[in-house]
Amino acid sequence: MRIGLPLPPLHNPNILPILMKILAINPGSTSTKMAVFDNNEKIFSQNLRHNVEDLAPFTQVIEQFDFRKNLVLNALKENGIPCEFDAVIGRGGLLRPIPGGVYEVNDAMVADIKKVKRSHACNLGCLIARDIADECGCKAFIADPGVVDEMDEVARVTGSPIMPRVTTWHALNQRAIGRRFASELSASSGRHIRYEELNLIICHLGGGISIGAHKKGKAVDVNNAFDGEGPFSPERAGTLPAGSLIDLCYSGKYTKDQLKKRISGNAGLAAHLGSTHIPEIIDRINGGDAHAKLVIDGMIYQIAKHIAALTPVFRGKVDAILITGGIAYSEYVISRLTEQIDFIAPVHIYPGEDELEALALNALGALTGEQDVQTYTQTVLDRHLAMA
Repeated sequence: MRIGLPLPPLHNPNILPILMKILAINPGSTSTKMAVFDNNEKIFSQNLRHNVEDLAPFTQVIEQFDFRKNLVLNALKENGIPCEFDAVIGRGGLLRPIPGGVYEVNDAMVADIKKVKRSHACNLGCLIARDIADECGCKAFIADPGVVDEMDEVARVTGSPIMPRVTTWHALNQRAIGRRFASELSASSGRHIRYEELNLIICHLGGGISIGAHKKGKAVDVNNAFDGEGPFSPERAGTLPAGSLIDLCYSGKYTKDQLKKRISGNAGLAAHLGSTHIPEIIDRINGGDAHAKLVIDGMIYQIAKHIAALTPVFRGKVDAILITGGIAYSEYVISRLTEQIDFIAPVHIYPGEDELEALALNALGALTGEQDVQTYTQTVLDRHLAMA
């Protein structure tokens, strides 16, 4: 097991050591997080929190655009940071399913994001990024939004033609960790190695747990970490016995909303133990709570089993297993998980998550040519949907 090092520089010898200034913006439901980077070094960050009163005047999330954009601009001004960037990158919104990667914000993307049916603050990311980028005369990007879908066709098939597998996963963080590992590998090997050359199993351990098979730069198989597949997690039930679930649906004991919460929200560790806080649960185990130990060990077992289940994707030739997310800070979880999976491939640990850092890394890769910049067009979407 190896703990991930601090973020290394890019190691393409053809790239000149030019300083790139990047603004990253991550709109969330109750805050807008922002950070300024010189290349991959964070030089400023701020979490702009929004209380109920701040957001009360807006009936739709899209109406918060000017409010949030102005907060970002004011924060830059108050901290003496001129609006002079090489790129501005925003968290990707709930667009139609697209291949992963970096996309330059264009008119087609802006038009689509303004009419999406699923409302979430992340939809403002590309809009704010483009507006600020226009002001300072630079490019605006998004990267790896939650709608990324690169599943192999064979991985979609289930036992029911009316219920194919779908993906909802931590695309941004998983892919950023994959690129970070490739950069570290380049530094240690003395030769340039790209994420797109590697076969990786990447596991995000957070409130939800997603485990992806990254085959030469594409996530060709990954579980639906939100509401119905994979290991159970602190807040989510993961895969459940289908027959029992149907019986519950028609038992008359629960409403639809109550059952949904038993799948995502009040599920997993929350349902078993009344807590989602791993350190507190480990304290209970150390105090002799046998039931808490059984449940945590059961979660670790399921994570290991789902990681191992992805090895056929690579015919067993896995370069590394990468573990990230908040739970990766837990020595109890990581030590036991590693014991069950390190026969597959070397295990590398990257505790926590930093979406702003992941966004900045993607923007830096786009600026330096390390990553291809994709164009969001109807042709690309139609081709992708036809393949899906």
